[in-house]
Amino acid sequence: MGQAITKLFDKFFGNREMRVVMLGLDAAGKTTILYKLHIGEVLTTVPTIGFNVEKVQYKNVVFTVWDVGGQEKLRPLWRHYFNNTDGLIFVVDSQDRDRIGKAAAEFQAILQDPLMLHSAILVFANKQDMRGCLTPREVCEALGLPEMRNRKWHVQSSVATRGEGLYEGLDWLATTLKSTNAGRPV
Repeated sequence: MGQAITKLFDKFFGNREMRVVMLGLDAAGKTTILYKLHIGEVLTTVPTIGFNVEKVQYKNVVFTVWDVGGQEKLRPLWRHYFNNTDGLIFVVDSQDRDRIGKAAAEFQAILQDPLMLHSAILVFANKQDMRGCLTPREVCEALGLPEMRNRKWHVQSSVATRGEGLYEGLDWLATTLKSTNAGRPV
């Protein structure tokens, strides 16, 4: 009886662990976002060759975030990180108008992978402080999100270097994943 009560208590009040993969083209701001969330600081970063993985606690959710390099030669390896993924954070450099089509193609390829069919999708329309950047609505439309049916998704305006929009995005992701009963109790 005691164990059943403990499980019930954890279900309603305990921490849950969610596995999240963070992807996007190179230089979109993935690593900056990861470390701003993890340690609250902006680190000087170099292009990620391989991956970074960190646990980020937000409210009562522990996100294990896999930040995978976005260079063209690394993108075929992304699929190796999809197994048991509860959520996708896709980061878009909103100022990079020349590559939004490439970002959209990579995004659509991720969504078609059978291992990602049930993942919640958070898009950070990053670098919103830059002149001439795409608006979150333009990013949303370029990625084809309005046509998506039966998927939970959200586009969040962000400025990673200042932490703007990051916690609002995590809040949406945590709420969405908890409502779908994703993740595992810690």
